[in-house]
Amino acid sequence: MRARPDMPPSLSRATYQDVGAALAAPRFPEDEGRARPVPTALIKRNHQDVVDPEHRARGFGADSRPGSRPGASFLPLLAALLWITTLACSDNLSFPPDRQEYEPELLPPLTCIPNLDGQIDADELQPAVDVPISYLISPAGQARAIDSIGALDPSDRRVWDWGADYASDQVVRLSASLLTGRWYAASFPTGQFVTAFDADGATEAVYLHDSTGLYLLGVASTDPDPPEGRTLLVYDTPILLYRFPLKPGDTWIATAEITDGLYRGLPYAGRDTYQVVVDGSGRLLLPDLTFTQALLVRTHTVLSPAVGTATSQRMVSFLFECYGEVARATSYPGESDEHFTSAMEVRRLGL
Repeated sequence: MRARPDMPPSLSRATYQDVGAALAAPRFPEDEGRARPVPTALIKRNHQDVVDPEHRARGFGADSRPGSRPGASFLPLLAALLWITTLACSDNLSFPPDRQEYEPELLPPLTCIPNLDGQIDADELQPAVDVPISYLISPAGQARAIDSIGALDPSDRRVWDWGADYASDQVVRLSASLLTGRWYAASFPTGQFVTAFDADGATEAVYLHDSTGLYLLGVASTDPDPPEGRTLLVYDTPILLYRFPLKPGDTWIATAEITDGLYRGLPYAGRDTYQVVVDGSGRLLLPDLTFTQALLVRTHTVLSPAVGTATSQRMVSFLFECYGEVARATSYPGESDEHFTSAMEVRRLGL
């Protein structure tokens, strides 16, 4: 075999191993006749350079033939390599794992939803234990004007506008707590929960809730030995505050006695009378909320101690299904007008 004119004499026999180097050979007419770089695929066998006959049969080195285009014989090999590469990639395809659809966190269901049926049932006025409730409250010692009569809207529905925003208002946060663990718990064997009786939290009221109503069992000082003296007043008969179902037109009177009681460290006995009237329903406007079907409850309390003069006080409360008491106004002691317009204290649910 004659050595190719464009190869050095020492490379009379060779074999190709590096296709990339072979493809780098000149492919353009102006490169014909020039000395071509030796492909790195050429190797030596027994110190004699040869072209592997098998590779020659596949087209390697065929560009030395007269009239052949430099590099053209490598195109079939490139196609074969691409096909092999494709097969190799296909054999190693990795598919993304199947992923589940997004599932949002489920919110706990509401325990009470108002049905606006014109009355409040027992399950719509349950105690929310350890749930803080925020009220706007008038400052102590400051009288507040109120309107408990309201006005009729174009649909002849009563509306109470208690939505005025007073700069002097303060915030009190109240919550119901279980009776268990209180120093006075043994004195109220049927008691279930307690709440602050006064805004300052110095005394607590003890309640019983069942399917027939919400009952007041008595009051006690929050601390067993406060500076002003211990208070423990237990009714011999529970006082019915709200009778279920609570609806407009209902009225009742509840009376109970206290014996062997303590009031600020002093012995106390007396009789308490509660006269309750559910005076109507309507729309209540508050600074931060509006209730479309609130019930107005008027309570007149008369306290008759064994020693001393009887005292009375009036309270106007607005109640709404599932929310409980959303607003209240307490009169000054001795108030005779059930539609009183000057309140000693006003509370409104709000921020």
